[in-house]
Amino acid sequence: MRTRVISGLAMVPLLLVVYFGGYWLIALTLAVSVIGIKEFFSGFRKMGIQPSLKLGYAAIALLYGVHCYMYYMGDFNNIFVMAWLVLVVMAGSLYMFDLEKRKPEDAMASITGIIYIVFFAFHIVLIDETDNFSIMKWLVLLTAFGSDIFAYFSGMLFGKHKLCPNLSPKKTIEGAVGGVIGSVILSALFGFIFARQYLIHFVIIGLLASPVSMLGDLTASAYKRKMGIKDYGDLIPGHGGVMDRFDSVLFTAPFVYYYVTIVMRYFMGL
Repeated sequence: MRTRVISGLAMVPLLLVVYFGGYWLIALTLAVSVIGIKEFFSGFRKMGIQPSLKLGYAAIALLYGVHCYMYYMGDFNNIFVMAWLVLVVMAGSLYMFDLEKRKPEDAMASITGIIYIVFFAFHIVLIDETDNFSIMKWLVLLTAFGSDIFAYFSGMLFGKHKLCPNLSPKKTIEGAVGGVIGSVILSALFGFIFARQYLIHFVIIGLLASPVSMLGDLTASAYKRKMGIKDYGDLIPGHGGVMDRFDSVLFTAPFVYYYVTIVMRYFMGL
């Protein structure tokens, strides 16, 4: 536990990156994508599946290269992201053309990894660049990491009933409830202090994004179970690899982004 706490504190400077946003946040998300996809594909290889890391890196380079150019020019258009997704699926399918060396599983693992890690993580950047709502990027961290921390200690103190023993034996229902409560509290406090005009939305996101973050964590655990690994890596002492630390963020970031762009911007007329 001591190592886990120390490693968690060592990641506090990353909050400065989120605060400054812009190219700093783009660089952080880019790094998470590069390291995360390498860890994820390494897990597949332990199953005898051979996803294309070169294709993953090429997809990352294209997404962030064009995005940075458009961001610099002040003319970013989400249609580019849609085109990028189409290219990823096409390229992943073409990877299977070498029938003597490649299997459908290799192609699907390549496509899944790129979308699951690179595309999902990219939503943090999209939130940061959303007009009038960039502050919502903090909710990705508050709900994901806040849920994890509160669930961890709630589970230690009150945990009795297993939440999903086949995927994560240590997680409990009591811990999950504590995680949701903690997420709501943190989100509400942050909204009250920094964005009172959106306070109700901070509370709603805190309530809904917490279970989403837990599903992200359990999804990563399911992959690890099938891959036969305990952790995706050992980059962060006490936590494992980048994927072990940011797995819940991968689900939370898209949820927050689409809540902001659909509910807040359109339904609420903001």
